[in-house]
Amino acid sequence: MGRSPKTVVVTGASAGVGRATARLLGGRGDRVALLARGEKGLREAARDVEAAGGTALPIPLDVTDYATMRSAARRVEHELGPVDVWINGAFATVFAPFSKIEPDEFRRVTDATYHGFVHGTKVALELMLPRDRGTIVQIGSALAYRGVPLQSAYCGAKHAIQGFTESLRCELLHDGSGVHVTMVQLPGVNTPQFDWSLSRMRRKAQPMPPIYEPEVAARGIVHAADHPARREYWVGFSTVATLLANKFAPGLLDRYLGRNGYSAQQTRAPEDPDRPVNLWEPVDDDSDHGAHGRLDEQAKKRSPQLWFSHHHGTLAAAAATVVGAAGGGLAAARARRRS
Repeated sequence: MGRSPKTVVVTGASAGVGRATARLLGGRGDRVALLARGEKGLREAARDVEAAGGTALPIPLDVTDYATMRSAARRVEHELGPVDVWINGAFATVFAPFSKIEPDEFRRVTDATYHGFVHGTKVALELMLPRDRGTIVQIGSALAYRGVPLQSAYCGAKHAIQGFTESLRCELLHDGSGVHVTMVQLPGVNTPQFDWSLSRMRRKAQPMPPIYEPEVAARGIVHAADHPARREYWVGFSTVATLLANKFAPGLLDRYLGRNGYSAQQTRAPEDPDRPVNLWEPVDDDSDHGAHGRLDEQAKKRSPQLWFSHHHGTLAAAAATVVGAAGGGLAAARARRRS
């Protein structure tokens, strides 16, 4: 029996990870509502979804506006049907030392990245709780646990999303709700954000290596949407290594990032201080930037860790079988020696 299409909302869908996720959902035949500020980017994202085989509904909005988000959700349900999955991914950032970020800029990053997730989650719950079903996926980052230099506003917002999501998950469990919430922690991803985020650095920004293509992240996000009972997913060996190092040796990691974090997050190319930035207004209103940034040549197109993460049950069963067979063999050998 074939899989039934779902109605899915993706915020931040006009570019980057959100764009790649929407395209992957379209390839499954889903009905995808695309929410973001950039109208040209949204139109092209809708074409991607429809070309892949899905149904698209682009809705231009700013996730900091809660009332507009509620209106958009009602439109989605009217045109596409009840929302099955809501994926929060919209964000903004400033790439600079904290001392060089203005308070209004920091507030804007927090509003778009953290409050945007809060607004999306609240709107999704208003739809899902009365039906006692649905899934909310928070697109997170290794930086939800581990702060790095030059990204204090973004790291602070991702940490806030992590704490907020844990609190909400506990409340849903207390209520015995059929609504699930899960979070996907991503590695550095090759997206347009590093070309349109506000930067006060002399050289062009890049993610902390190793860098992955947005399709790797999208596969992890869609898998989480299909399997939301797990509280959290990690994508990429670098995410696993970062989170484990932060858990067991955070002070050592502080010193390592203090020495290497600035250079690791910049290329050798000089930054253009006059380029457009998307902190206050979208850059993709009149031009499409797609899912990928400028780092395709060095970005990884797959992650073995992602396969292991998605098949841990099968791997555990196989390991148990091997251990059982080995134990049986040892027992038989001992029996033969005794006889």
